[in-house]
Amino acid sequence: MSNKVILHATDLDGYLNDDDKKMIEGVGALYDEYLEICTLKESSSDPGLDRQLTEKAAEIGHRLEEICSQEPQVHVYSFETPDEQHGAASRLIAKLRHPATGHEEFLYYIQRAYEMLFAHTYCDKALKNKRSLIEKTPVGIPCQNYAVHRIPDVDALIHDSVMCVMLRGALLPSMIISKEIQDYSSDDYITPFALFRIKRDDSRKEKNMDYVLDLDRSFFSLEELNGKDLIFADPMNATGGSLVTIIKYLESQGVRPRSVKFINVISALKGALRIARAIPNAEIYTLWMDPVLNEKAYILPGLGDAGDRLNGVDGEKQRNMIQLIADYGQSIVNLYRDQVREIEKTVLG
Repeated sequence: MSNKVILHATDLDGYLNDDDKKMIEGVGALYDEYLEICTLKESSSDPGLDRQLTEKAAEIGHRLEEICSQEPQVHVYSFETPDEQHGAASRLIAKLRHPATGHEEFLYYIQRAYEMLFAHTYCDKALKNKRSLIEKTPVGIPCQNYAVHRIPDVDALIHDSVMCVMLRGALLPSMIISKEIQDYSSDDYITPFALFRIKRDDSRKEKNMDYVLDLDRSFFSLEELNGKDLIFADPMNATGGSLVTIIKYLESQGVRPRSVKFINVISALKGALRIARAIPNAEIYTLWMDPVLNEKAYILPGLGDAGDRLNGVDGEKQRNMIQLIADYGQSIVNLYRDQVREIEKTVLG
């Protein structure tokens, strides 16, 4: 008999309060107006429609920023960083959304996104505490040269952390964050990994979705998670269901994380609010906030299936995590070789 944990959408919605539902409905109404302009634009070359789209998008963005400003657990890069940094994030998201952005280019932009997210999640908090990084350079004339760099000291923020991977689209983002932790740490710290095989039933709609955690195909130690800072990196936070399923299961087994960080490239408002309500010690860090979900629980405007765009589409048989790593190619495997070894050790013992 299979060993699975299932969370239903009705259970997930139970975490939202009446004010949350009103805010979600209000943003949904604004996006319905936006979609009406999208429909007109599809069949018209009227340049005035571009202006209308821009104005409506700004209105939605301001409303999302207003809501998130009241949510201390929700951190949106484009709402919390200086205006000078917003252009880079906006352009990056635009490239990820574009249907013509191919697999290799998509990987490149995901890597950039998570470097920016790591800085916002950890480095910005550690700016007051810096340490000196002294590097011996290849230049030996007139004598051996050394360079001194002052970098944020993140050791206190990362040294008790575990990278929790919600397979499969989260595999590479998790490796990227782990690599950033290693590069910033003073002692080359490599995060342990916990691997959770979880998926949602895409044959269902958002309102009756099931989230299924397959314990037989997951690899983790409850003892190694207790009291730790758990980091989850997933490109898309649509409903929040996968994270809530995992954390509620861990809590049912007596695991009490010291903190939970969920790091996304794009998050939907509904998913962010559900997590904030369901997991009081969770913080959501996202590069960009999108307003709504469609009936299939896809983020709108979104960027399609991030997992397929990251990993490629499976054939008749779904690949396991070791096969996925191999398919990333030698350059990716070499770049994240220490993380790959940790994952292999977790899977193979």
